[in-house]
Amino acid sequence: MNEKPVLVFFCGKMGAGKSTLARRMAKDMNALLLSEDEWLAALFPGEIHGLADYIKYSRRLKPVLGAHVRDILKSGLPVVMDFPANTVTQRNWFREIFEPDGMDHLLIYLDVDDATCIRQVAARASADPARARFDTEAMFRQVTGHFQPPTEQEGFNIRVVASAGSGG
Repeated sequence: MNEKPVLVFFCGKMGAGKSTLARRMAKDMNALLLSEDEWLAALFPGEIHGLADYIKYSRRLKPVLGAHVRDILKSGLPVVMDFPANTVTQRNWFREIFEPDGMDHLLIYLDVDDATCIRQVAARASADPARARFDTEAMFRQVTGHFQPPTEQEGFNIRVVASAGSGG
C-alpha cells in the first residue's frame, strides 16, 4: 500500500482510452478502481437513453460516492476513478474529494485527436454491441462540444498522455 494514498482521475475525449488506462493503472498501483459506467448501469439499469439522462443520474451518484471515496483514501488505499474530468465543473467535483483532507491526486489528461477517438469509439461499439447505441460519431461530437482541456491555472497535478491505446 502507498504511504500517502492518491486519487487518480482522467480527462480525455470520448474514445481517448480513459477506461483502458484506468484499469491498467489500478492494477499496477494495487488501487481500488471505480467506474462510473458500472455504477450507473447497476443503479439505474435501462434508464440512461441519452446525454441528458447521463447527466441527471451522474449528478445523483456523485455526492454519495464522493464521500465514500474520501473515506477510502483516508483509510490509506489509493483510488483510480474512471469518471470523466472533462469539464471544469467535473474536475471541481474531484477537488471536493481530495482537497479537504489534503490528499494527493493525479489528473491524467489523454490528449488524443478526434479522428483517433472516433475510430476507437467505432471499434468499441463493434466489440460491444450493447454500447452501439451510445458509441457513435454523433454522440462523440455532442459530448466533445462540452469538452474543456485542463489548464495549469486550475491547480491540479496533471500528467499529459499523448495516446493511451484503444478503448476509453
